[in-house]
Amino acid sequence: MVMSKAPTVSQYLASLPADRRKIVGAVRKLIKANLPAGYKETMGWGAICYSVPLSVLPDTYNGEPLCYAALAAQKHYCSLYLMTVYGDAARAKAFRTAFAKAGKKLDMGKSCVRFKTLDDLPLDVIADTIAATPMAKYVAAYKAAASRRKKA
Repeated sequence: MVMSKAPTVSQYLASLPADRRKIVGAVRKLIKANLPAGYKETMGWGAICYSVPLSVLPDTYNGEPLCYAALAAQKHYCSLYLMTVYGDAARAKAFRTAFAKAGKKLDMGKSCVRFKTLDDLPLDVIADTIAATPMAKYVAAYKAAASRRKKA
């Protein structure tokens, strides 16, 4: 994974080659237009992250803001990390089904959708996925999962 050391989103975008900047910029615009209230855009782990601020959820497993989604340009592709798709089997199934219905080939790891062009993504599916989980619901799901881990 290519990790940027850029401290700000604008510096990160400026560091990208023009073709990647155009793709990442377009997906970033889509994310920001559909991002539920409260999530903050920052740089984290060498990517543009959309996270729950520590002021809302200070007790995370790693002491970092809880990531909701992230976007990065890698060496040979771009990556969109969708944590709610990774953390919810029903949502993952619906996401995969929506991708297929859109006629797009899904290249995905656990949370990472890999794509080379905007045409590789069903933008309406991405927008719906980003918009689907208000921050309070995401935080509640995280806390419930953390509680189950502590009991196990």
